[in-house]
Amino acid sequence: MIREAETKDFKTIYILGEEVQKNFKKKFNLENLIEESYFHILVYEENGKVVGFIIYTLLEKTVDIVELVVHPDYRNKKIATNLLDAMITNSNVDTTFFLEVAVDNFIAIKLYEKFGFETIYTRQKYYGQKDAYVMERRPQ
Repeated sequence: MIREAETKDFKTIYILGEEVQKNFKKKFNLENLIEESYFHILVYEENGKVVGFIIYTLLEKTVDIVELVVHPDYRNKKIATNLLDAMITNSNVDTTFFLEVAVDNFIAIKLYEKFGFETIYTRQKYYGQKDAYVMERRPQ
């Protein structure tokens, strides 16, 4: 089940986020950010447990995907696909989407391309020593 995150989900979101980014909790103060109208979190819940989430911002007709995380034990079960699909489906048809992804994260890149994202440029050393692609999905 996909739903909007609630404050009771934050502990699990922080734990999942730390698996991907060691300073996740310092970077995202979810308690404050969730109060902002432009900030959104969708969670994927299975058997009462949050096993994935997507964080994005929506300003005017632009969405920036900030994080997409799925618990390692639940990967390859279309959870990331379903989260992306829900976010896009719930957005305005003339919305442009942006994200950054590590150049060697081939699985994520393939997923984003499946949804119509295209690489528009490379950010050098965006993830420490690792480059990132900036990807965009224009209105369909």
